[in-house]
Amino acid sequence: MERPNFPKRVVITGGMPYGSKELHFGHIGGVFVHADVFARFMKDRIGEENVIFVSGTDCYGSPIVEKYRSLTDSGEFDGTIVDFVKKNHDSQCETLNDYLIGLSLFGASAFGIGGDAHAEFSREVFQRLLKSGALSVLSTKQFYDEERGTFLNGRQVVGRCPINGCKSEQAYADECSLGHQYFPEELIAPVSTLSGKPPILKEVKNWYLDIEKFAPYLKELVRQWENDPQVRAFLTKVCNESLKKPTLYTKTENKAAVDKILTASGLKYNCEIDEQKINYMIEFDKLNDRERACALLAQNGIRFRTGKTLVPFRISGNIEWGVKIPDIEDMNGLTFWVWPESLWAPVSFTQAYLKSVGKPKEQWRDWWCSDDARVYQFIGEDNIYFYALAEGALFEALNYDGDLNIKMPTIVPNKHILFFNAKASSSGKVKPPMAQELLTHYSAEQLRAHFFGLGLGNASVPFQPKPYNPNPTNQGDPVFKEWSIFTNFLNRAVRTLFYSFQKYNNGDCTVPNGSVSEEILRKCEDQIVGYENRMYRFEFSDVMTDLEEFFKYINKTLSDRMSAVQKNFDETEFRQTIIDGLHLIKTATALSHPIAPLSTEKVREYLGLTQAQLYSWDNIFKTVGELAGGAHALKFLEPKTDFFARPSWQYNS
Repeated sequence: MERPNFPKRVVITGGMPYGSKELHFGHIGGVFVHADVFARFMKDRIGEENVIFVSGTDCYGSPIVEKYRSLTDSGEFDGTIVDFVKKNHDSQCETLNDYLIGLSLFGASAFGIGGDAHAEFSREVFQRLLKSGALSVLSTKQFYDEERGTFLNGRQVVGRCPINGCKSEQAYADECSLGHQYFPEELIAPVSTLSGKPPILKEVKNWYLDIEKFAPYLKELVRQWENDPQVRAFLTKVCNESLKKPTLYTKTENKAAVDKILTASGLKYNCEIDEQKINYMIEFDKLNDRERACALLAQNGIRFRTGKTLVPFRISGNIEWGVKIPDIEDMNGLTFWVWPESLWAPVSFTQAYLKSVGKPKEQWRDWWCSDDARVYQFIGEDNIYFYALAEGALFEALNYDGDLNIKMPTIVPNKHILFFNAKASSSGKVKPPMAQELLTHYSAEQLRAHFFGLGLGNASVPFQPKPYNPNPTNQGDPVFKEWSIFTNFLNRAVRTLFYSFQKYNNGDCTVPNGSVSEEILRKCEDQIVGYENRMYRFEFSDVMTDLEEFFKYINKTLSDRMSAVQKNFDETEFRQTIIDGLHLIKTATALSHPIAPLSTEKVREYLGLTQAQLYSWDNIFKTVGELAGGAHALKFLEPKTDFFARPSWQYNS
């Protein structure tokens, strides 16, 4: 199998959790575990010094303002909004550490070294966007609660998503819970969460990035992604849905009336009736034409829904809690809308990390702009529009004068991780269990292995922990499935090797000299290159499947050969079995390291190798004899010692 090429330096980012809450299982199992395993693999593959893994708390935005308001009004929280987000940030840090998520920096966009870097870089971004000519001021409508006498932020308005076919449970002022974008006036049946009454719409002015101007660039970008083995197919499918021309849908029975209205207006359009002859699709060349059509149809009492397309990307808002935008003419007192500033926050955090290790923050360009570097962003599928299309247009706008050359990251989206058979969210009907709470039932490595092997790169998959099952059965816990390949096969193989070596070598742990047999060398080489290709293509569930087969092979090979030694001891065969077994165990441990960093450290200790010797891919094909050189002794393995195991308390629970 041909080996893939990796960049010299990589930045890896995990989706930023809101600062309004603790981490639930979806944050960990849907994003962070996958990002961390890949980051650990890349550190082993290209060197730890060549990998930066950053994320942070998304401190701003209307969900945080609304949650803070509700908790302070009810007396459940006493402090400033900074105190509130810092409390949640600290909780998120603790949970990530407990799940062995090895971030270079987990910053915060509102305070600390990450907040300082983010505020400064945000100002630079705005100035560049302004100079590029990519920004424009649009007068749009914002919801206003007449009873409370206040403008409403995005999460203080709820209604139904206007996008045709959307199944979102919750829609807000200008986006729904599935990430669809629309204008506030398109929201269906809006209600103020403050008064419980329908709000009115008032004109406000904000800065916008006209994504529609970047449509040719984005279409070419998506075309390139379609031929990139590192890009998941459903990402390009979602992107192409939003790269369609602006459309609206209405009932076929309205066709005659609609044609009359649009023809009289002089608007150019195409139409198509679906196969069931129920819906009538109307397509326009420009978004402005569709918006004019929507206004005309609404005036004439004709109901319709809009289709996905590129819409102007709002850059600013009037929420006080946010990163301040420089005042320009009559555009005063504005802050960045949370979505755009969260897209460049990983750059800010990269700068903050470099500064924290004593390097010039300006070196961020070596990681984000260089041809020999690459950025990988792990996200949930609901955020594809923002990270693929909005970010693509944003970065292209920032590169307008050639001074910057920010490379578009490789986006690694995961499908939904369900809670049993339902989508769980903090704002939805089905509430997810908190990530910290899960650690009272499972070890971090059990959960890491399970989440990593779920196959979220292909489909939405249920998470079905037995302690939370309202209808438990006598069958085993599904969460144990992936970790059992380590406990049932690899752990047994390591024990077999060590105990047999000590038994038949009179307690002497000195490794015998000799060469690994050709069959074992080839088996390990094939496994290494296959694993490397799986990781390169983010085929994580297949990594686990391949490891399971490899562990079974190792366990059977050592068991069979040691059984033969027991029946008819042969010194030469015994020594060769130890040499071959050590190479198998060394290879399996190195490949398991990104998934199970604690357990593999225990194996490394008993193998008597350094971290660089065992984990670095500079040595991945080398044998233990080649690495150790000369006389090398294994550490004596005490009776009843396990390397990969279930925690003892789990057996008693």
